[in-house]
Amino acid sequence: MSWFPLLLAIHVFLAVLMLLPSVVLPFVLRRTGPQASPLTRALMTMQGSGMLVIGAGLAATGLAMLWILGPQLLAQPWLIAALSLYAVNLAVAALISRPNLRRMVGIGSSGDGTVAEASWTRLARRQRLLAYGMAGAIGVIGLLMSTKPRLW
Repeated sequence: MSWFPLLLAIHVFLAVLMLLPSVVLPFVLRRTGPQASPLTRALMTMQGSGMLVIGAGLAATGLAMLWILGPQLLAQPWLIAALSLYAVNLAVAALISRPNLRRMVGIGSSGDGTVAEASWTRLARRQRLLAYGMAGAIGVIGLLMSTKPRLW
């Protein structure tokens, strides 16, 4: 029995799970408002402390697949492009999305009235646009991984 299909499924699941909170939270917050619902708290927890475990699993499955397929796979242009997009998406999630989402939840708990609400609405709109961009990049990564085009 080949372990590759199972490793690939786990790897893809963990890769999506790594970016899921940054993409889903802006829309969950749109529905619940600035108050932290149980789903919001769960996604924020997953985005915070869960990322280390998910990242370790992602690295382990990636290295195992590389061991099975061989290191020459790293020379494929489609993989280099997909990994570069994923790295950019992770950087956006960690450096832009995560701090903004924490600020959005913090504004909701401050109770400053209309100033906080206006600030929260503006930040929420910006965060949803960022989430659309991140989701688009995930789609391009999926396209590259599934079609393996000749890029150069």
